[in-house]
Amino acid sequence: MALHQSLQQKLLQKLSPQQIQLMKLLQVPTAILDQRIKEEIEENPALEQVEEGHEDEFETKDEFADANDEEYEKDGSEEDYENIDISEYVQDGDDEVGDYKLRDDNYPEADDNRVIPHKVETSFNELMLQQLGLLKLNDQQHKIAEQIIGSLDDDGYLRREVSAIIDDLAFRQNIDTDENELNAIINQIQQFDPPGVCARSLQECLLIQLKRKIDQGKNIELAIKVLDKYFDEFTKKHYEKIQKALDLNDQQLRDIIAQIVKLNPKPGGTIGDSNKGENYVIPDFFITNNNGKLELTLNSKNAPDLRISEGYRDMLKDYDKGTKKDKQQKEAVLFIKQKIDSAKWFIDAIKQRQNTLYNTMEAIMSYQKDFFLTGDETDLKPMILKDIAERTNLDISTVSRVANSKFVQTEFGSYRLKFFFSESLQTDSGEEVSTREVKKILTDLISEESKKHPYSDEKLTELLQEKGYNIARRTVAKYREQLNIPVARLRKTL
Repeated sequence: MALHQSLQQKLLQKLSPQQIQLMKLLQVPTAILDQRIKEEIEENPALEQVEEGHEDEFETKDEFADANDEEYEKDGSEEDYENIDISEYVQDGDDEVGDYKLRDDNYPEADDNRVIPHKVETSFNELMLQQLGLLKLNDQQHKIAEQIIGSLDDDGYLRREVSAIIDDLAFRQNIDTDENELNAIINQIQQFDPPGVCARSLQECLLIQLKRKIDQGKNIELAIKVLDKYFDEFTKKHYEKIQKALDLNDQQLRDIIAQIVKLNPKPGGTIGDSNKGENYVIPDFFITNNNGKLELTLNSKNAPDLRISEGYRDMLKDYDKGTKKDKQQKEAVLFIKQKIDSAKWFIDAIKQRQNTLYNTMEAIMSYQKDFFLTGDETDLKPMILKDIAERTNLDISTVSRVANSKFVQTEFGSYRLKFFFSESLQTDSGEEVSTREVKKILTDLISEESKKHPYSDEKLTELLQEKGYNIARRTVAKYREQLNIPVARLRKTL
């Protein structure tokens, strides 16, 4: 067997603890931010939240203390203890530990009274992460699983290529993995509820669900065989071919079809759908129209009043007053310093979260100004993640995290931020319009059709082309399916 050697050069970007913390916080919805802060406070006694009406107020620092890049050794070496600089935390002259407090003074904040009480939408991502905690994974496998879960779309599918996820892990988290390891973890996530999550295709999604029922009889086994071997024929309703190939009688065929149509093609889309008439979300932003001028405010829940614990400040002062410090005292100082650094990092991440949310929404509001003034979907401009990333100087992945999990309340209703993103389509005049505009017109055409003679996809294509939209029939069919509108024969009424 011949051995070959080769040199490969990889550019890896290792994220700092603060950057990792920020990415995780960006995904946290406003509705559960309080809970996330409580968890951090429970883990770190150096961090505390100022109670409402507290008299001790400090201005926000414009620049947060730089994170200490030094890794603290735990072997108790004398050198590490001697490198601790208490003066970094104690200010000369006032005998106080430096004030490090978070307040939201840099941009408008929504008045608490303006927040309409809403029920909290169940988070699909949160449900996945809860189940992830039940798996026995090492640190690397856990981070890979988090990346996979973060890549699932709203329907619960993993539509990203495995190679793209591997690249993300390498460049952003300095994790070296391969397809075998990634696929093994994907298989474990596919065992999560609701059944069918993390599938790469509709066929795989339905098969995952059926295999959960494998012990429920012969019809399930046959249904699995139909989807595994004759999926294309089934989707095209070529039932006679399937019946002949598997030697099925009419009743068996009906039973198999009944089993398959009961499956859920969008497992992620079911989360939070129960009692939909009563189910609302807590908005992250508010946009108001003040005589033609749009005003953006951030939900006040995104601006918690956090600071370093006074008790920990006092402990540092007491240790600093001591003349000779023994090993035990120095260990205590190191512990306190680490906790204070951790608290600073968290406060910094919350502050960056606020700024990132606000700047992203402000860019979207500016880009889609016409829509926010009128509420008319046809006023939406084509806009992709890259457009907002360029305006905000943020990574596309950061904009995506904000857009996928945040809501804005307007006078026309509440919208998920990703609603405002769409590709472009060119009209006869050469003008670029949003695909959402085309979908809106398509919806209007179907709502106005005669239900005795509904429009076929070919007819809908003709009507759109008459309005100046260059669009193919297969594209019309795709948009119709995305809008969950059935084909013409199923819309027909007698």
